[in-house]
Amino acid sequence: MSKGTVSINAENIMPVIKQWLYSDKDIFMRELISNGCDAISKFRWLVNNGQAESDGEEDRIEVITDKEKGTLTFIDNGIGMTEDEIVKYIAQVAFSGATDFITKYTEDSKDEGAGIIGHFGLGFYSAFMVSDKVVIDSKSYTDAPAVRWTSEDGMEYEIEPSDRTARGTAITLYIDDADKEFLNLWTLRATLEKHCAFMPVPIYVTEIKPEEEKKAEDVKEGEEPPKQEEPKPINDIHPLWMKRPNECTDEEYKEFYRKVFNDYDEPLFWIHLNAEYPFNLKGILYFPRIKNEFSASEGVIKLYNNQVFVADNIKEVIPEFLLLLKGCIDCPDLPLNVSRSFLQNDGYVKKMAAYITRKVADRLVTEFNTRREDYQRYWDDIHPFVKYGCIKDDKFYDRVKKALIYKTTGGEYVTLEEYLNKNCGDEENKTVYYASDEKRQAQMIKLYNDQGKDVILLNTLIDNNFISFLEYTERDGKVSFKRVDAAADSLTEEGEVSEEARAKLEGLFRKAMGDEGVEVALKPFKDDALIAMITVDEQNRRFTEMSSRWGGMDMKLPEKRTLVLNDKHPLVKWLQSAGDDDHTVALCAQVADLAEMARQPLVADRMVEFLRRSNQLLTEMVVK
Repeated sequence: MSKGTVSINAENIMPVIKQWLYSDKDIFMRELISNGCDAISKFRWLVNNGQAESDGEEDRIEVITDKEKGTLTFIDNGIGMTEDEIVKYIAQVAFSGATDFITKYTEDSKDEGAGIIGHFGLGFYSAFMVSDKVVIDSKSYTDAPAVRWTSEDGMEYEIEPSDRTARGTAITLYIDDADKEFLNLWTLRATLEKHCAFMPVPIYVTEIKPEEEKKAEDVKEGEEPPKQEEPKPINDIHPLWMKRPNECTDEEYKEFYRKVFNDYDEPLFWIHLNAEYPFNLKGILYFPRIKNEFSASEGVIKLYNNQVFVADNIKEVIPEFLLLLKGCIDCPDLPLNVSRSFLQNDGYVKKMAAYITRKVADRLVTEFNTRREDYQRYWDDIHPFVKYGCIKDDKFYDRVKKALIYKTTGGEYVTLEEYLNKNCGDEENKTVYYASDEKRQAQMIKLYNDQGKDVILLNTLIDNNFISFLEYTERDGKVSFKRVDAAADSLTEEGEVSEEARAKLEGLFRKAMGDEGVEVALKPFKDDALIAMITVDEQNRRFTEMSSRWGGMDMKLPEKRTLVLNDKHPLVKWLQSAGDDDHTVALCAQVADLAEMARQPLVADRMVEFLRRSNQLLTEMVVK
């Protein structure tokens, strides 16, 4: 037996592992399983190159939990290690402090054939996060004798002969009292499925039951023993993203989506990524059905490295707006354990993000150009994501802008160019009219429709920002967006009105409304039946809504409103010459409330007063 101490110059590796690299304890399973996969891959390579002989045994990793002994064992039938190799890969893990160790590990992991984790090393030491003692039993593929390595703290160790006879390595963890949950079969399987669902080697899980449980399950005399099911691996060694797109059926894509994301709503469509230069990247991105605008933030994109799970939603690799999607991306060029500052400054990462963005944009354009009817059907589901992407990434907008469509209140879908050509013609300043609430703004929508103007629907949280973005981006085209209650210009005619009449009406209506902030305008309307409308300044309203939404109610600013009266309507004509008695004031208040109700409901005391006044005016009509 020999003893030794892991070489760490004045610094302990354990704080580095626990605090710098790993935020979740269960990551140790990923590391140990990955090491096993690497060991098996190395043996395959030797066999394929004639440097070792295959014994025909199935490549496999077995994880065994034994509650009675308090152990968790990871067994692989890979290349194995000699005593010298254990000293090299385990005992000499660091040479001059934790910083140099990390640097060396990162560099070594890039060696050809080393795999992302390497033979052992850093990943192996994560086992000490949950263990009081760790034992390695390893038998090399060579004729070297089996060897056992034992350590209780990751620093001091003992090496002695092992009784292992099979090629490969068994790592036994004596789980500490604080982490006994990992011995539970359900927890063990769930953790392995989380981190190792697509590892390239079959993983089997076995539970060794205490003697009492075995006796309770013994078959009574004369009974037929229960049929033993063939053990099944917990992982899929051939994930769909590793296949070529032309080898995958639509049903396979849908089944993979259901399996990975537990979502039984079919995805709208998907993108199969497959790049080999200048980086290696494979994956599948799904466009999910968005049940409501709040569920748009529930996407999950899982990042893998050679089928090893890394993390969900790493925005340094996946552009933030794409995190509304669901999918799996496999990037073998990325190291598993790196700081976010590394990702933010790495050239490959930026190129990957740009590539993914471009592929998504190109797919949207293809869908629009070749399957526009289908594209229009799922536009309501995907438009928040697309709009968000346009705001966040100018290059994404440049690629998809011709595929941006808008739903009209008539149920049609049009591009911005199609809308402008139909509704604005050769006008220099082009205005797009929109509604944010089709039901509440129905009267205003009808007024525009009667004038031959289409109205588009912009009724989600992101639309306020999106139209401001479009106005700025398309400013050379002089395009502006106005809600149907933002201006009366297109609903009125050219004509002179009396300033004296307007001033008198302003006095009457301000007295009736008790609102000094409302301006009063007098214009001839194209619709003779309409008495009045209330308009709200577009930019002022947008700013008010944004302040209210993001700054709280205390920051809500007053709206800049205008009561526009129809100079052609008989009631308005009568009011111009009427006195300011209670009856006239009541009529003015009624006109103002009806105009307000055309754009939004009356609330609280104002609704109560409106109903009281309506009853009074109706009664006066009958009595007189």
